[in-house]
Amino acid sequence: MDTAKIRSKFAELYGEAGVLYTSPGRINLIGEHTDYNGAFVFPGAVDKAMYAEIRLNGTDKIRAYALDLGESAEFGLEESDAPEQSWARYVFGVAREIQKRGHKIGGFDTVFAGDVPLGAGMSSSAALESTFAFALNELFNLGIDKFELAKIGQATEHNYVGVKCGIMDQFASVFGKEGHLIRLDCKSLEYEYFPFKPVGYRLLLVDSVVKHELASSAYNKRRESCEAAVAAIAKRYPEVKFLRDASMAQLDEVKGEISAEDYMRSEYVIGEVQRVLDVCAALERGDYETVGQKMYETHHGMSKLYEVSCEELDFLNDLAKEMGVTGSRVMGGGFGGCTINLVKDELYDKFKAEAKTRYMAKYGREPKFYDVVISDGARRLG
Repeated sequence: MDTAKIRSKFAELYGEAGVLYTSPGRINLIGEHTDYNGAFVFPGAVDKAMYAEIRLNGTDKIRAYALDLGESAEFGLEESDAPEQSWARYVFGVAREIQKRGHKIGGFDTVFAGDVPLGAGMSSSAALESTFAFALNELFNLGIDKFELAKIGQATEHNYVGVKCGIMDQFASVFGKEGHLIRLDCKSLEYEYFPFKPVGYRLLLVDSVVKHELASSAYNKRRESCEAAVAAIAKRYPEVKFLRDASMAQLDEVKGEISAEDYMRSEYVIGEVQRVLDVCAALERGDYETVGQKMYETHHGMSKLYEVSCEELDFLNDLAKEMGVTGSRVMGGGFGGCTINLVKDELYDKFKAEAKTRYMAKYGREPKFYDVVISDGARRLG
């Protein structure tokens, strides 16, 4: 992104220059609906990010300007100062969560903008929170560790935005490392980097440009299904606290005690837990064909067992398979958004052209395309 526009607006509004910070959006290669089941996710930071120029102003007020929206806000640092604008609540929330942890901060001036596509499942909100958490930690010399910075972003979502998200998005934004994906254990919060250098392949998101309204109620129902299966298994195996702890054999033992739907949902999750491990092993030996195969298996599970795909995403996945794309699956919670595709270089242009033409012919709208490269996490740019 051209940060000169941020610099120019900052100079116009506030005069003297500040410091530029950035934090990226993310993709999740595999490991979907596994976080609340105590299992693994496998995200990476991408080359689409939020950028903010920030300068301490010596007052107890934050003056913020959202360049992409052309809107400004001014607010204090107390709980009663919460701003009206939804975008400003992210900045305010991060400031409040830092203070709740016993740190002292003051007011600052900021202009921010980003090139994380909205609605494509790359977590622009987590990128925004991570940018400000990282920046304020450095500018006020607070000494907060990276995990706590990610938790500050997550708590902002919970307490100031009203989204009960897991830790993955903020974690990936803060801990991202160029050329690596991160396997995060959502139960222990242990993490490990795995090399992701797909020479001869490209990562392409194909945005269906649809979002179905089912998402939040359906999400809650699926959590309940997983919890019901765990409760049934735990009667026989008390050590099972999450589906991550259960085997297919244990699930089969309780098949008659849970609904067919609960069984089906749990079958997907137990399979997905193993697929993440299989993909990590494949990456260590540079085997991108196996990675692709596991992506297709995940899509099938999300579509047929977990039932969180939709007609448009299934269409894009079928097209990828038909054309010989190495791997493709719905990315994110489902019910719309993007497919993530691992595409051989020589097939890339043909696949894009075909997806555009055929999707347009079937649904009357063009999909959007986003190339992504795995990049570094939150940092100071100068």
